[in-house]
This record gives sequence, structure tokens and C-alpha cells, in this order.
Amino acid sequence: MTTVAVLGGGIGGLAASYYLCKSPQVTKVIVLESSSRFGGWLSSTRRSDGAVFEHGPRGIRPAGAVGRNSLNMVDDLGLDGEILPVDYSHVASKNRYVYVNKQLHKMPSGISGLLRTVPPFSRPLLLSVAKEILVRKGKEDDESIHSFVSRRLGKELADIAVDSLCRGVFAGDCRKLSVRSCFPVLFNAEQHRGSLVLGMLLGSGPTPALPSGPLAQRSQTESWAQWSLRSGMQSLPESISELLQQSGRVQLHRDAAVQHITPAASGWTIELEDGVISADHIISAMPAKALSSVLPPSCQSLKQVLQDISTVTVAVVNLEYEGSILPVTGFGHLLPSSENPGVLGVVYDSVPFPQHNRPDGHTTRLTVMMGGAWFQEVFGPSDTVTDECILSRATEAVQNQLGVTSAPSWSWVALQKDCIPQYYQGHFRKVESMRRFIKANNLPLSLIGSSYDGVSVNDVIFSGRTAVEELLGTAV
Repeated sequence: MTTVAVLGGGIGGLAASYYLCKSPQVTKVIVLESSSRFGGWLSSTRRSDGAVFEHGPRGIRPAGAVGRNSLNMVDDLGLDGEILPVDYSHVASKNRYVYVNKQLHKMPSGISGLLRTVPPFSRPLLLSVAKEILVRKGKEDDESIHSFVSRRLGKELADIAVDSLCRGVFAGDCRKLSVRSCFPVLFNAEQHRGSLVLGMLLGSGPTPALPSGPLAQRSQTESWAQWSLRSGMQSLPESISELLQQSGRVQLHRDAAVQHITPAASGWTIELEDGVISADHIISAMPAKALSSVLPPSCQSLKQVLQDISTVTVAVVNLEYEGSILPVTGFGHLLPSSENPGVLGVVYDSVPFPQHNRPDGHTTRLTVMMGGAWFQEVFGPSDTVTDECILSRATEAVQNQLGVTSAPSWSWVALQKDCIPQYYQGHFRKVESMRRFIKANNLPLSLIGSSYDGVSVNDVIFSGRTAVEELLGTAV
């Protein structure tokens, strides 16, 4: 293995390159990014007065093997001094809201929240949880998230809590999304234990064994619920890019859109607008549809399955208000699709990460997320919608849902086109068939990134690691 080309310089492609650099088997890594910057959806605005605004992922969860893996990387990059942890006792961890029937409702938490009837629910959640143990195991090899939760915990929880959660995490419709691919822990709990409750208590199957570095150990000792970085999440791809640059083995190319890839005698020939590159192996971190469009005709059946993975567009609006304007304090609120399909939720950024506020003077930072699976229905085609229209909808949502009458002192509209892949029912079969095709045809190609095995930052980083370990046949 001499030259590996990594297609896509988002967090997945950068992570794969980072792991490749740990191996002496690889002499050269070529990263090809079509845009003018590295980092993909990890994008932060750092204002000259010290305020930081996230236009993509913000808080990262430290839980599980994939969470530990990301923290080990942060450690290795020397970013441990930059970390901003939020523990489970923090108000942002304890207080999460749903906006239902034109009112904010705090989601039940703790034992007392389970025992009492807490609006907008019509009965104590403990009743649903207690009955769940008796529900028979489903017979299908996949199911929509809404159907799965309705069957096991009741329709009300599915309609309100789970509908809202899927909009917050996937910007998607829980009636179409796959429980097996979106929430494998829940699916495996039913498969292995016959119950979600028993799965949570006894474990729901094997998890990757991964050692905890100093930062991951600290996250467990201090009970972190999530973390960010002092200069914004963009610091992570920036630090990886810097490390790769210094390694002497990595060529980083921006504005290098791949036109076609063609099988060669050994490996691939990669055509760019201004030249040709040869590589022994390709790790593709491109979105599935983008990869489909550059593959050769000999990969027709793979191209078709890649085309079949849908994505949604999300309008992300950062708002800054003078003073303290929130009627409640917490992480933020989500809305079920029945309440307002266009507005997915509002994050109260200043609560979990006050360090990102402007240092001089008191301000409140919010992020309004809109569209997702409902974008077209609410805003029309993403090519024709204006920033003014999006901003107006966002400030209107803040006014109606949080009672904020003042205008924001600063705003930023980011239209994130095709940013979140949608794992519809049966997604696992598509991914299996792609990897089967690659293996059967002996293609020197690895698929990583958010189109296949998880959309979170942790999942995407881990997919880069997994691909490199499979390629090299050794742990990194």
C-alpha cells in the first residue's frame, strides 16, 4: 500500500487521513476536497469581539466507544486545553423542552418525572416503561422508528417525544426513518433482550473495545453529557489539517473536485479539472450521490444504490440578542411535526456554552433549525429561497415560541444543502449490498462518512478509523 486517495475533506475524510498517517504501511495520502475549505459541516464563525457561532454540529456526546474514540483524537491533537465540557448536573443537561399546543413543556427527567403525569403527556411515563417489558418482540428485520416506539412504548410517546427527537437529530420524519440504522441500540435491545428496558439494564450486545485516554477518562469521572471547543467545533478539522500538513506524507488539495474515477492496472485513475492522479486505494468520504456520479459505468449497480440514499436540507439561523431574553433555561426546545413542520427546534446556545458569548456585555445566542424533511413543503425549492425569508421565519419562531419581542442585534443564515443523509427503512440492506459489490469485484474502495453507518460527528470519525483498520489489517 503506497498511495491512498481520500475523496472529501470533511471530518470523515480528515479523520481517515489522520489514522492513515499512524501507519508506516502508507507512504502518501492525497486528500481531495471540492470546496475552498476543509471541515465540511463543522463550521464556526469567530467574530472579532470574541463571540463564536456554530453553523453545524455543536455539542458532541462523549458516551460509548465512538465518543471515547473522538476524545482520544482530541487528546492526541493537543486540544485538551480547549475543551468546554457540560456535565449531567448542568441545567442544559437537565432541562430540555418540547413546544406542543403553543406552549413550552419541560421533558420529564429523573424519578419524579417518570412517576408523575407531566404535560404534554396524558399519563406517567413509568406506566409505558413498565408495560414495555411485556411487549412481544417484532418479527421484521427493520421497522420505522415511529412504528417501533408506538408498538413498544405507546403512540403518544412516538407522536410527541420521538417525532421531536428525530427532527432534532436527523431533521427527518420518524415515520420513514429506520430504527435499525438510526437507533441501533434500541433495535439490538429488542433483538437480544426482548425489551428496551432489559436491554438498557443488561446491555444490548457487544460494543467495540476501546481504551480511554486521559480526556475520555476525565469525561467519565466528571460525568460529561457533551463537550465543545473554545474556538468552536471548526477547531477540530483545523487541528487535524495542521497535523496532516506537518506529517510530510499528506497532500491536501482544496478546490479539487473529482470528475471521474476509473479502475487502473493497480488501483485507480482519478480525473480532476486540471489533471490526473493515480492511487492504489480510494477512501470515499463524499456524499453517496456525489460518489455515484463519478464512478465508472462498470460499477452501475453500486451507482444505483448510492443514488438511492436521500438527504435533507436544513436552514440554520444564528441569532444574537442583547440582554437575557429566555423565559426558561435549558439546552433548547424541539417541536413535533404536528406543531410546526417548518421549525425543527431552537438551541439556547448561551446556556450550555456561555464561553462563546461576547465577553463584554450580556447577550443571548440562539440557533433556529428549520426545514429538513419538510424544507420543500415549507420554503419551496432550496435554490429559490432567500436569506431574508429564512431569517424572517426564524425571528418569527423565536417571537412566537419564546415570547421575545426585541429584534436580534446580529444574525447569520446558513442554508446547509443536503447536509443530513436519511436512513429510511431498509437502509442496512443498501449498505450491505454496496459493500458486497465492492468485495465481490475486489475494488480498492472504502466507503466512509455520514451516508452509511451513522450521521453524528463521532460516528463519522469512527467510520474513518474502521475503514483504515480494515484496509491495513491492523489496529491504529
